[in-house]
Amino acid sequence: MSDGGNLASAYSDDSVLFRVLRHLGWDSLANIGYFTLPTLPVVPLTGPVPFQRRLARRSLALLDARPGQLVLDAGCGRGDTTARLGAAGCRALGVDIQPAQIAQARRRFGGCSGARFAVADATALPRRAAEIPLTDGSVDRVHCLEAAFHFGHEGRRSFLSEGFRLLRPGGRLVLVDVTSRTDQPIGTLDPNGLVRGTWRFDDLEPYERYPLTASASGFTTRHVLDWTTPVLHRAAQLCALFDGIASTRAGRQALCVRWPGLSSLDAREWDEALAVIRAHQAIERVARYTAYVFDKRPRVPSSPAGDARQGEAAP
Repeated sequence: MSDGGNLASAYSDDSVLFRVLRHLGWDSLANIGYFTLPTLPVVPLTGPVPFQRRLARRSLALLDARPGQLVLDAGCGRGDTTARLGAAGCRALGVDIQPAQIAQARRRFGGCSGARFAVADATALPRRAAEIPLTDGSVDRVHCLEAAFHFGHEGRRSFLSEGFRLLRPGGRLVLVDVTSRTDQPIGTLDPNGLVRGTWRFDDLEPYERYPLTASASGFTTRHVLDWTTPVLHRAAQLCALFDGIASTRAGRQALCVRWPGLSSLDAREWDEALAVIRAHQAIERVARYTAYVFDKRPRVPSSPAGDARQGEAAP
């Protein structure tokens, strides 16, 4: 997995694209958002947050988490989804490899009942975090929203293995991630590394490989949901609109009137941000956005007849 210090530059003003997104309102929730066609025209009025919240709600709903259950929120970022789980009555532990993200999560949600936060690598978890034991079979649900693409292929494999180890029989892991339609290396579509360098990842997981890797870890696949259109395709439409407007001086001035923070960008930074946005459009054509629900089968008790036969066979 990418180290926390390296990854931190993707979610701070070190990244010119993050600066643009932050000025547009993309801050407390670091996900793309879930957009329905009728609501696209209101995005310039509301900003991205309502759509990011919608994506978070849809992801959390797949968990089917119940009050009192222990839920691990892997790659929790600034803690919004962890806090939501805590507010719903769960015992929620949010972990993230970035200390700055966990510090923000604690500032924002540290007082929320049921929510705790710890700096930890979701692909190699400690035995205890925030005073909560992370022993075999100790967790009821595992949630990972739009974070696993940072892990790398081996990191994703390790995360699924860790999730299976932690979950009790009958537990569930929900993983929502940007994936790839093919095995084609992303580097062929991002030759200058603009997208990979911005978000600090090496490649995307082919969407068909995740269930195979999960199965190898012991999981049963309950659902595979394709959210490509409401997430990636509609976000790409918004990016294309922003690119078209920002490509002219008058357009940039109009954007700065709507979002005054954008006036802090100089001409070079505008050009850099638009180059990164255009590079995203090339990758979007082969990318998917997929929600997976993996279950750990409950133990099936042996039948009394079976136990008797085993007893008779024993020496």
